[in-house]
Amino acid sequence: MTASRGTFHSIWVLVLVSQLGAEVRPQSTTFDYAAMAESTGEMDYNEYVMQCEKKDVRLFLRAFLPAVYAVVCLLGLLGNGLLVLTYLCYKRLRTMTDVYLLNLALADLLFLLTLPFWATSVVHQWLFGRLLCKAVHGVYRLSFFSGMLLLMCISIDRYFSIVQAASAHRHRSRAVHCSKWVAVSVWLISAAFSVPDVLYSDEWGGSGTTQHCRLQQGMQSLIYTASVQLSFGFFLPLIVMVYCYCVVARTLLARTFEKNKAIKVVSAVVLVFLLFQLPYNSMLLLDTIGDANATVTDCSLNKRMALALDITKSLAYVRCCLNPLLYAFIGVKFRNDLRRLLKDMGCMSRDKLPWLDVCKPVASSVRASVVTDTNSTTTYSP
Repeated sequence: MTASRGTFHSIWVLVLVSQLGAEVRPQSTTFDYAAMAESTGEMDYNEYVMQCEKKDVRLFLRAFLPAVYAVVCLLGLLGNGLLVLTYLCYKRLRTMTDVYLLNLALADLLFLLTLPFWATSVVHQWLFGRLLCKAVHGVYRLSFFSGMLLLMCISIDRYFSIVQAASAHRHRSRAVHCSKWVAVSVWLISAAFSVPDVLYSDEWGGSGTTQHCRLQQGMQSLIYTASVQLSFGFFLPLIVMVYCYCVVARTLLARTFEKNKAIKVVSAVVLVFLLFQLPYNSMLLLDTIGDANATVTDCSLNKRMALALDITKSLAYVRCCLNPLLYAFIGVKFRNDLRRLLKDMGCMSRDKLPWLDVCKPVASSVRASVVTDTNSTTTYSP
């Protein structure tokens, strides 16, 4: 009697469970894969997310990135180092552009000092600890934002120096003092933008596994960081630079002296910025959209995007080598000071530095007076 009552009770419980269906859920979801395979005849993996293996991408980047970083670091340190030495030795902070160029060179040097850490981590792993991980991420972001904002400030200064030349000359001494405060503000704003990188960067990897230095962000934080970088690190400087240099080019077209050379320099500045920054920021935008919407599920497409992001990023780094050439070395007075510096250091004699010789004087007294009075490189540089 007791056995029959227990049997009846078990059957009644099974009936209740079958009737409730979706409302009764077990505490743990353990699947019997053997029973599933027996009932269906084969396993269906289509509903399971497979990990995308990127070993071939890592092998390529392990050879490509350190080589690019080494070239960029050496050339960038040489060019920006000469620029800083020239300004410090001859105290050439006579214009707003001089102040911005010195700070731009310092920002580029800070950025270049982070490249050996990234190159080492690509080849091996992150070997420098948690503190340096946060410091390198913070310095990288600080130098990135300050560099972009200083390029924007240079374009604004060139706008006033050329389009509003008379007014700029009258307020030159006051403008130099103002530019120092602007440079300090740029550094403070950039430091504020770099705070998330310091907070969210950390070593990643368990005990006995490969260590990486990465940003550990949630999706909302990732979207915010990428949006700030794209807005203030690319779109705002791009809009300001394009507007200022378009007006500068239109003004220069109305002049008769050194028009062609100045227009070429202005065009080169804008084209270099677009050529080296637009691909990386476009890929960063696509990558952020893909992460936010989880739209990239194809493994081959995922690998191509990861490869394109790293290649375009390394291309953007090359711009640090070109900044001294585009903004300083083309200036007549700066070339004079750089030639003096190299001669004083005993590096080369004057006859071995033809690329640093100033342009030959011309008969036009008007042109000569413009260059002398403005005490800048308005005629030769943007």
